[in-house]
Amino acid sequence: MLWGTSGVPFQQWPLPVSICVVRDRLLKQDKGDRAFVELLLMARTLGDTDLDTLEVACDLTLQTGVIAAAIVLNEMRRLTEAERPKILKDIKLSTPTLQLEPMADCSRYDSLRRLQHEH
Repeated sequence: MLWGTSGVPFQQWPLPVSICVVRDRLLKQDKGDRAFVELLLMARTLGDTDLDTLEVACDLTLQTGVIAAAIVLNEMRRLTEAERPKILKDIKLSTPTLQLEPMADCSRYDSLRRLQHEH
């Protein structure tokens, strides 16, 4: 365990309400202190928006009614995920058309057949 099952280092932190509720519920779970530290470490990697993003992710998780660190982490990833490019629907795709039809040259294969029979 990191700091024991009571989570004493976390209980005095002045955190937003949603984070405190998630913290308190996680600390009641097996290895909840580790799970909460994992959330804090993920939030720290976000830089300036660290606690804001964690707060929103905790709020979204509380709305589901299922409190687990994995759900909070998933919400944080969704909130910070780079926007995907939009699908282009109005572009008409066309296949190129041949200007000159290719000429078949079968004489190359005839020369290969002759080589095999001359052994």
